[in-house]
Amino acid sequence: MSCGEPHDTECSEILDHLYEFLDKEMPDSDCVKFEHHFEECSPCLEKYGLEQAVKKLVKRCCGQDDVPGDLRAKVMGRLDLIRSGQSVPDHEVSAAPSAPQDS
Repeated sequence: MSCGEPHDTECSEILDHLYEFLDKEMPDSDCVKFEHHFEECSPCLEKYGLEQAVKKLVKRCCGQDDVPGDLRAKVMGRLDLIRSGQSVPDHEVSAAPSAPQDS
């Protein structure tokens, strides 16, 4: 998505890191950059508002549910793989990444 206007920060970068902004998982300097972008880019502001509304709805409707320990472990394992830059298989990921096996 792009509004077609030039920005200091590209729309694609904003949208790629939107959830980090929503979850307050980025440095303040980056947050300021996002806020400035939203002031001048209505399509990104609209996308931000939509994602913020969905996040609030999910929290309200599902925020009280207990997450099974094995599911949490699988999700955390997948996040660790993504953060380390490893490819993530489309099928189920085990709770702990297994060591490479010799053939």
